[in-house]
Amino acid sequence: MSAGGAPPLVVLASGEGTNFQALVDACHDGRLAARPHALLTDRADAPALERARRAGIGHHCIDRRAYATRADHDAALAEAIAACGPDALVVLAGYMRIISASTVDALRGRILNIHPSLLPAHRGLHTHRRVLEAGDIQHGATVHFVTPELDAGPAVVQYRLAVQPWDDEPALAARVRSAEHLIYPYAVDLVASGRVHLEGDTVELDGRPLSAPLVLTYDLLGAA
Repeated sequence: MSAGGAPPLVVLASGEGTNFQALVDACHDGRLAARPHALLTDRADAPALERARRAGIGHHCIDRRAYATRADHDAALAEAIAACGPDALVVLAGYMRIISASTVDALRGRILNIHPSLLPAHRGLHTHRRVLEAGDIQHGATVHFVTPELDAGPAVVQYRLAVQPWDDEPALAARVRSAEHLIYPYAVDLVASGRVHLEGDTVELDGRPLSAPLVLTYDLLGAA
């Protein structure tokens, strides 16, 4: 991914944009070898748009309500991503729409997502509540390559933290969100710099297959 220099970073977000902000900050301070290029959102009221405006980053709302069908919206999104260039690294940061399989396949190996669980556990929504209901002793976040199957792409990095007896859903969500802000720039940099790439269905790091995702914890990246 780094052969032609720092790739353009295209972020898709639907909400607050805190992970978008973490990625932009990492680019600016040299922790992420990419160039913030664009923010794309499906909601005109997404607070992430204001973050992009303040940072001077191109932004575009492809409002899902403006399209008669999901296929029409998917086509508009695919066109907007393609306009960012064939080397763009596409990063989902709280993007709350399922992207069409054809678009995902076209971006294979250069589209990433972060999910608030230790995948493959707790795919889908409401992960913090489900972790507490299951009595899990560990929780965290996973950065993975995106494939057409929801939250099932090959994992690159996980952050693991202990579930505490006093954790409730909001407290656990806040701690996981802090962890996301740490690991997402780290994982995206591995791809942007060319150290990590997808070979078939296998993640390779420095030319060697990863048998499991890299695991980061408090001791390696600081408190979360």
